[in-house]
Amino acid sequence: MLNRLLRPAALLAAAGAITLLASACGGSSPASSTSSAPAYPALASSPACTQLRSQNPNLAGKTLTNAINPHTPGYESISVSDPTKYEGFDVDLSEALGECLGFTVSYLPVAFDALLPTLQSGQANFIISDIYATKDRAASADFITYSKVFDGVLVAAGNPKKITGIDDSLCGTTTALNKGFVEVPLVDAQNTKCGSEGKPPAQTALFDNNADCVQAILSGRADAYINDVNTVNRFVKDQSGKLANASTLHLPYSIGIGVPKGQLPIRNAFTAALTQIQTSGLQTQLAQKWQLDKSAIQAPSLVTAS
Repeated sequence: MLNRLLRPAALLAAAGAITLLASACGGSSPASSTSSAPAYPALASSPACTQLRSQNPNLAGKTLTNAINPHTPGYESISVSDPTKYEGFDVDLSEALGECLGFTVSYLPVAFDALLPTLQSGQANFIISDIYATKDRAASADFITYSKVFDGVLVAAGNPKKITGIDDSLCGTTTALNKGFVEVPLVDAQNTKCGSEGKPPAQTALFDNNADCVQAILSGRADAYINDVNTVNRFVKDQSGKLANASTLHLPYSIGIGVPKGQLPIRNAFTAALTQIQTSGLQTQLAQKWQLDKSAIQAPSLVTAS
């Protein structure tokens, strides 16, 4: 299954215990493309995936929607070579899950802070969009982890404000962040600390996507941007001589796949398929393909509210 064409929100139909996407709405967006040959034939034909398809007949042959915020190059973004398609590690991982379990993937682009509400409303069946699996977010979805979290601190070249991380170096600066990012409360906590020390505030400027955050630094409206280190390093590479990564931070989170709360069939099926993707070495190959740190790969584990 090749990366699907961009398409609008789809109407959902229930099938067994899992809410499945049945058909797409009309409109001016092009229809989804399909491929007669699987993208990952070795994975699809593996004994583990063959067994999983037989155990999950309510998934095989269906179309499931992945809610994404397609502004994170390397993870999910509009394809450079074909603007009607998405590309990136998370897109490939979505397709691999579909190959293993027998479903087709469609994509629903939304703002980052709308990812969880979109899943909760039933407009999407799952989320794979570089979203950190936290206990707070687990109140809205169950998460299956697949990667450790390392953040980078994007600054202007030369780091004129001498920012070193989420610490006192942020006092008197403005950090550009996506709405809904886990870094927002971390910077807010640092702002409180700055105030208690009699220092200038550590302010935040909130945006809907990563590209706007980066533009805020380039235009001088913000001093830093904190996000996944692979994303930060990619922006540094794309804006050679204009941006730099001031520091790499390890945050106590994991990147996860979000699925509807309490829907054990889809949660268990995704966990088993992800395990096979990792065991086969495919996740490592995808990480190398998209220039991500393969050492950050994490065995599947559940993050729930309980």
